[in-house]
Amino acid sequence: METILSYFESIPSSHRSVILVGGIAFFWLIEYMIPLVRFNYKKIHHAGINIFFTLTTIVVNFLLAFLLFKASEWTIANKFGLLQWIDLQFPDLSAWWFVLIGVALLDFFGAWLAHYVEHKVPVFWRFHLVHHTDTHVDTTTANRHHPGESVIRFVFTLIGVLIVGAPVAIIMLYQSISVVLSQFNHANIVLPKSVDTWISYVIVSPNMHKVHHHHQLPYTDTNYGNIFSIWDHIFRTFAVKDPKTLVYGVDTYPDATENANLKSLLKIPFNKYRPPTTFNADE
Repeated sequence: METILSYFESIPSSHRSVILVGGIAFFWLIEYMIPLVRFNYKKIHHAGINIFFTLTTIVVNFLLAFLLFKASEWTIANKFGLLQWIDLQFPDLSAWWFVLIGVALLDFFGAWLAHYVEHKVPVFWRFHLVHHTDTHVDTTTANRHHPGESVIRFVFTLIGVLIVGAPVAIIMLYQSISVVLSQFNHANIVLPKSVDTWISYVIVSPNMHKVHHHHQLPYTDTNYGNIFSIWDHIFRTFAVKDPKTLVYGVDTYPDATENANLKSLLKIPFNKYRPPTTFNADE
């Protein structure tokens, strides 16, 4: 574990890029072999839109990354945060457990909680809508975030670093795992039902997350997790739905052509608010 932490403490930007691009390329190929849905769409054009948002997310996180490093340094220097308390109370705790707890807590604050709040606070939901308007969910959808949402999620991650008291190595490890798991659970792939079900007890599986992308409430407001599924089980936001019955998108923005237009997508947060209209869980 010490070797792993040492690597991630000073992981080069080029290596982080390889993780991002390599993950997309890997799941892109798997989607061709075992697709969950055979979409009738121009995959390259669809990917182009989502990769644009991937690049804006990279830019936002690159420009603000120094805040994460400063926050981490401050927590370590002042012994502030949950991990620092755990380290003082349980000095003999295995490094594996220390890292697992750190990654899980960062996943809660930076992913689950941020995601939950985005669905419950209208001004945040306006930005998150861009992610949900994708009617062809695949691995590139993972990074389809409006630049404004990238800032929102960064703030939650920053708060998480402060509360958790996370060292830089754990932050970088968390972000690397988060990228790959997001690409995995958005990927348009089909796994044996039993395998997907067992996976969903621990981490967010493709079928589990696809439920979140169903176009109607209440399913849109379930399965907020990214890495670990435990948070949805703990807070009772876990839901199951037959993947064959899913309709991707969001009912307030049903126009697939509009949702594939970059200019229209960038303007969504500033449009007149369209509240969700469908609440029938049986449809």
